[in-house]
Amino acid sequence: MTNLIFDSSNNLIMTGNIVPSSHEGAEYTVVLIDDYDYKYSYSLVDGDAVKGDLIPIDTVEVNRLEAEFVATQYSRDRKAKYDLLNQDEMRFDDVKNSTTTWVDAIDAIKAAHPKP
Repeated sequence: MTNLIFDSSNNLIMTGNIVPSSHEGAEYTVVLIDDYDYKYSYSLVDGDAVKGDLIPIDTVEVNRLEAEFVATQYSRDRKAKYDLLNQDEMRFDDVKNSTTTWVDAIDAIKAAHPKP
């Protein structure tokens, strides 16, 4: 079951499994439905949620977002590896021992996951 929350103009503003707490001055109507499909528009008619048309997808924007996601994968891969390092300890040990362990580890990660 899903709650559909409509504003005072009967526009769908939110969906969820819980009802939002009341806000001063906020007027909304909550309708509980069991077959909500996010791909469709909904409107409030006589207190009931009515399923409307299929919401058009902006394929240009979807393609742009997918390309951006692919182009920045190296960054997510690097972060996952960086998070495994105890970088503060490595830097401290490098200063104390005059080594380059930390820099070497970072360089290795960057080499394994280069920017495109």
